[in-house]
Order: sequence, then structure tokens, then C-alpha cells
Amino acid sequence: MTENPKFAVIGGGSWATAIAKMLGENLPEFFWYMRNENAIEHIKNHRHNPNYLSSVEFDIKKLHLTSDINEAVAYADYIIFAIPSAFLSSELEKLTESLKDKIIFSAIKGIVPETSLIVGEHFNKIYDIPFENIGVITGPCHAEEVALERLSYLTIACGDDEKAKIVARCLSGNYIKTKISDDIIGTEYAAMLKNIYAIAAGIAHGLGYGDNFQSVLMSNGIREMKKFIRKVHKMKRNINDSAYLGDLLVTGYSVFSRNRMFGNMIGKGYTVKSAQMEMSMVAEGYYAAKSAYNLNLGYGAKTPIIDAVYSILYEGKSAKKVFEKLTDKLD
Repeated sequence: MTENPKFAVIGGGSWATAIAKMLGENLPEFFWYMRNENAIEHIKNHRHNPNYLSSVEFDIKKLHLTSDINEAVAYADYIIFAIPSAFLSSELEKLTESLKDKIIFSAIKGIVPETSLIVGEHFNKIYDIPFENIGVITGPCHAEEVALERLSYLTIACGDDEKAKIVARCLSGNYIKTKISDDIIGTEYAAMLKNIYAIAAGIAHGLGYGDNFQSVLMSNGIREMKKFIRKVHKMKRNINDSAYLGDLLVTGYSVFSRNRMFGNMIGKGYTVKSAQMEMSMVAEGYYAAKSAYNLNLGYGAKTPIIDAVYSILYEGKSAKKVFEKLTDKLD
């Protein structure tokens, strides 16, 4: 462990931009990889990302921008991945540099479709990276509010507290408060599952259900999340902590939530394909619904909300009819 570890951010979207903003306020320099060379040139010339959180201005002297993922990986001790989970495998296929001695932190809130694993498990099983060198950056926190410098909270989870503290220190600021956790599996599954519940909240809104039902849906959602995560990784955790309940609430209710937006479109009658085409950002919960449903076939947790979202998105069932049945299963 170096005294002043070098960081690299992998990704060019809103979360990568928010993380680059936070690192830029704490580090003298860092690498930022994105595959869009036009965006790189724009940032160099105009100091902001033209596609995401364009109000954020960067100190170009601190940035080493590159479209070569191997250059960023070779430089860094700590690598923060902040790209949609659906694109992670294709990006990693470009690697010729080894990840073996790197410390990997994921800000990805989803499942890797090719392996049906959360990101931490994917790096552990596919790349043989020990869990003490893998961490998770989770909310409750929207990138858009980081850009606006509204007070936000992050949970940094890692099996090694010292590594978690280093990342927490490099992301903390006047408007960012951080805490650390040792529940790397639980927090990452929570970050994945809350996107499914946010899609459910969006579907409910699109169908015309009101705030009263939304509160019941979220209350049932956190209990369902607890049952699912306990099956996956049993350990002592408080499901009411911000990393679990807080992240669920902000994703289920916020106007910035991509998953809620996607669900709202489905509830209003959009097909899955048409909703995906209209959205400019990836709704991670779409992939998570299939993975969580299939995983739970083995675990056997009682998950009526996940089952409902899966049947709508993947079995083509009527959102209206599915939710009419779901209302009788909630309390």
C-alpha cells in the first residue's frame, strides 16, 4: 500500500463524472478513462463533460484523460469502475494489463449479464482478485445532486477497513459525507435490488397508483430485500441503514432515478424495447430483475415484487393485471 495511492476512474457517464469531480477536489492528479474520444477532447478544451453533468467544471491540470483503458490501469493503484454493468465485460476484454495487484472499487449498481454476478463477485471469480482488494461505493446518492453540490452521503464497503478509509477520504468533501462498512456483498446486492424496486415504483406511478400505495410498496420492498440478501450472504447488518433503506428510498422516489423513469414508461404502456430506446441512459434494474429472479430460484426467498417486475419485463404480462394481483400480496 502506497502512502499516496494513484487513482483511475473507468467510465464516461454521470457517475464517473461525479466521482471524477469528487476525486478532483481531493487529489493532485488522477487518470480518467472513457471510450468517447470526442468527449475527451471536449473536456480538454472546455473543462466539462458534454454528455453528462455538464455543469461540473474540471481542473484540467489534474486530469490525465485517456481512451486507452490499459494506460489508466497501468497507472493506478486504485481503480474505480463506474460504467453500466451491461458493458463491463466488453470493456474488460480490452485489458492486456493485469488487475492482480490492483485494488478495485465498484460504483456499478447492477449485475454483469454474462455471469449473473454482482461486480465484486465477478472480479473475484473471473479475475481472481481477493475480496480484501475489492470494494463498493454505494449511496444513497444521485450523481446529479453531487453535480449540484447538495449534501450527499456515500457508504464505502470493503473487507479491508484501511482501503475503505482511503477511498472514503478521497471522496469526502464539504457536501459529501462518507462512512465505511465491511458488508461488501450485502451493500452491493442492495444497490442492485433497489433498482428493481424503483422500477416497480415507476410502474405503479405510471398505472396511476398514489403515494399511499407507494409507501406500502417501499415498506414491503425493504423487507423483501432483507430476505433476499440474508439468503445470499448471512451476516449481522441493519437493513435500515442508509446503504440499504436510504438507497432504496432515493432510487424509488427521486425524479433523477433512471429506473423509476423506466418503470413509469412501462406503467404508461410503453413496451420494454420502446422505453429503452427513448431513454438516453441505461436502467440497471432491467438486467437486475432477470438475474435476481433466476438467482432466487435457487434461494427460495419470498419476493413477490421482484417476481412481478420480472413477469412484466421478461414474460410480457400486463402491468395492470400483475399489479392488481401484487396488491393482495403486500401488507
